[in-house]
Amino acid sequence: MQPLRGCNMLQLWCLYESFVKLLKAQSCRRTRSNTFPILEAEGTHNFCKLFGHFMFFHRDKFTTVPEVMEDKGDYELYSPNPQVRGMTTLDRTAFRKTISVPVLQVKNEKVNKLVKSLNHRMIQRSGLRRMLEDLSDKGKKLVLLDPHQISTENSFDESDHTVLKQLEISPHVSKYDLELTYENFKTEEILQAVLPEGQCVTSAFSRVGHIAHMNLKDHQLPYKALIGQVIIDKNPGIKSVVNKTKIIDSTYRYFKMEVLAGVDDMTTKVKENNVSYEFDFSKVYWNPRLSTEHERIVGLLKPGDILFDVFAGVGPFAIPAAKKNCTVFANDLNPESYKWLLHNCKLNKVDKNIQVFNMDGRDFLLGTVKEVLTKHLAHLSEKEKALHIVMNLPALAVEFLDTLKQLLTEAPGSSAILPTVHCYSFSKDDDPAADVRRRVEAFLETSLEGCCSVHLVRNVAPHKEMMCLSFQVPANVLYKNYANQEQADEPLPKRPRVLEDSCAEKNRN
Repeated sequence: MQPLRGCNMLQLWCLYESFVKLLKAQSCRRTRSNTFPILEAEGTHNFCKLFGHFMFFHRDKFTTVPEVMEDKGDYELYSPNPQVRGMTTLDRTAFRKTISVPVLQVKNEKVNKLVKSLNHRMIQRSGLRRMLEDLSDKGKKLVLLDPHQISTENSFDESDHTVLKQLEISPHVSKYDLELTYENFKTEEILQAVLPEGQCVTSAFSRVGHIAHMNLKDHQLPYKALIGQVIIDKNPGIKSVVNKTKIIDSTYRYFKMEVLAGVDDMTTKVKENNVSYEFDFSKVYWNPRLSTEHERIVGLLKPGDILFDVFAGVGPFAIPAAKKNCTVFANDLNPESYKWLLHNCKLNKVDKNIQVFNMDGRDFLLGTVKEVLTKHLAHLSEKEKALHIVMNLPALAVEFLDTLKQLLTEAPGSSAILPTVHCYSFSKDDDPAADVRRRVEAFLETSLEGCCSVHLVRNVAPHKEMMCLSFQVPANVLYKNYANQEQADEPLPKRPRVLEDSCAEKNRN
């Protein structure tokens, strides 16, 4: 490997630590309590893909673009005109550049046969035509060869010469001046040529319908308009490019957006896991990276189950659950999220299966959740239905768990089930699973030993993971009079279906 000259070693070290932490979480089978497995977030192949997106080098400097250029020679050959360095207003004509490429002169009737036999020797640049008209001879075409492999006829190996001889094609290699334009360059090549040399370049974005959502670094902000326009040019279907600012709405916790390029239209439509959603992206929270997690939680539900979605957003948990014939109670404090949640229920024709609320999550738990649990728990058995409470507000959800303490008065009989909570949280700890569990236990004032599982959702940033802790609400937490019932030696309520397998595994060990 080439020495890492010109790299920001602090960036490299932080990135290295982040990937090590992810690797530990992927390979670790149990938490420190040796009780429950940490489930794989996206699969090993996605982890390796993520690692590949970040860890590569060319021109002796670190970069973060998603496509790796073949080598330094390839970059120098296909890099735009160096005069574009420092450009802040996009001038597409300035990217014109002429390169010299090797060509063979081939009769029209023999071109197809040659292409089949010597395809591996032809120019490998996507977007470039491999055959051009020979202006000096209308009966021939120019076949463009790979300049990294072929420079003269001596570059062909014995098998190549055999093919050329059989087709009666001269091995003489000529040079052709090929003009490259803005349309021929990739996004990362353009940005690498424009931004100051030595700085990190990113062309990554999250796609939300017709919107490309970027998180630009401070050093990229002077070029934000140009970056936005390049993203639109190079990605069909993208009409708006936005950048997340550092201003966070203090009440509804969504980021303010700045339009970098394109139309200022934030109302968009997306499809996730075969469900359609419409919303104003500038006023609600939506993260396409959580698609797998939405699918995972919905996969735990069975028809007839009851789901309480405390921080429902525009419905990525609630609506798929309702389509699965679950009874859903969905809430969000943000009036815009509430409006679009109602809209999406009708859009997906599940409005009869969902009751929608617009209130603080704490009021929802102390009001609607308490009322429904009081009504249903005494009449439900494990064989009939399961109860799930989803709390996807990772920055704050843990702080709402104290509402579950002594929420109900009368404890049900032994055949009743207890609700299962899926609580999301961020962690910057070296052991994020243990960290989240400790904080949840602190708010519940009880141990979850043997009755919880931890799932790594995704790596949010270096030293920051998003986790999901799933647990059965202990009866001594949920019921006020449970202590008296326990003294009477009545059997404990059964475990909910979602944790049955994990508890069975623990008993086997």
